[in-house]
Amino acid sequence: MADDRPVPLDEYPVHQVPLSMKHVATGDRNAYDRCIFHVLDHHGEALLILGLGVYPNLGVIDAYATLRLGDPLHAVRASDALGDDRMRLTVGPLTIDVEEPLRRLHLRCTDDLLSYDLTWTAEFPALWEPHHVQRRGDRLTLEGRRFVQAGGVSGVIRAAGRELDVTADGWTGTRDRSWGVRPVPGEEGGRFAEERPTEGFHWIWCPVRFEDRFLMVVVQEDADGHRTLNDATLVRPGHRDRQLGWPQPEIAYRSGTRHPERALILLGDLRKPVELEAEILISSPLAIGAGYPPADDWQHGTWRGRGWTDRRTYDLSDPAAHPLAGYGVTDHAARFRLEGRVGHGIFEHGSFGRHDPSGFSAFDSVAP
Repeated sequence: MADDRPVPLDEYPVHQVPLSMKHVATGDRNAYDRCIFHVLDHHGEALLILGLGVYPNLGVIDAYATLRLGDPLHAVRASDALGDDRMRLTVGPLTIDVEEPLRRLHLRCTDDLLSYDLTWTAEFPALWEPHHVQRRGDRLTLEGRRFVQAGGVSGVIRAAGRELDVTADGWTGTRDRSWGVRPVPGEEGGRFAEERPTEGFHWIWCPVRFEDRFLMVVVQEDADGHRTLNDATLVRPGHRDRQLGWPQPEIAYRSGTRHPERALILLGDLRKPVELEAEILISSPLAIGAGYPPADDWQHGTWRGRGWTDRRTYDLSDPAAHPLAGYGVTDHAARFRLEGRVGHGIFEHGSFGRHDPSGFSAFDSVAP
């Protein structure tokens, strides 16, 4: 029997619809509310990715952390039944404490394989990303609202017998908060999916922190190059946000792969464009350890029972050992250059299937 008594969050005047805060306005099983953090050092030695998600119509809360340190990727994942206290962001050994909303967060993991104790401090205002809507035929498959932010991180990370001192001057932190409807494994494809096969997907998502400014670039294109998501915005405290038009990316891929080694993104007026250069430092495929599709060992929102925790180390020295990784999105820690300034952030990229502008004709196409 369902328990429909009020939950603690109902005490606050934050309701959007005449329902308890235990429930969301949609009955879609794919409703979600989650975050992702990136913590990277400026030399490309380490990339920590962590996140937490709530799936209110599935009764699931889960979290994960992965650390790329050389070839090994250390991963801790946890899942549990969703309780009534939505302000308690803890799953197993993983915790996110919002100490000051939009300003300071405390990130912790207490697992023996991978642990960290970090303070994430915003240096720029949170920036809305474009409203993201995606359909497959007439069926709504994704509708999300997101904001992104960059800042400094300080504290310690421990793994593989090493202790990494994280300092704001040598490390960068970015984060993304999103909520809405997004596919969760378990929905039957059936004839609908057979009649509307995915031809191709091309994605670039770049939050970049410079000393005095923050730049966000996002691009999504279909197989024929039709752009379904597009934005480039420069944020400077005390100034109006500067829109930089229609990003034009040029990606140099490693031969025989779709792994980017560097990229040039032209921004603003193409008669005199602003050039954003990206140099890839270290990479972490989200399908390995972090639970993003098409991961075959665990994906977000899936029921694992109460109190489930999983930890493992992956060897990324041989890409052939992880054949599914190339059909998902990869987060690349990168060094960026913009108008004489050097910054750091994430070059998140996914390209699979046909993409005419890149010269990829099918799922098995790679760079020459």
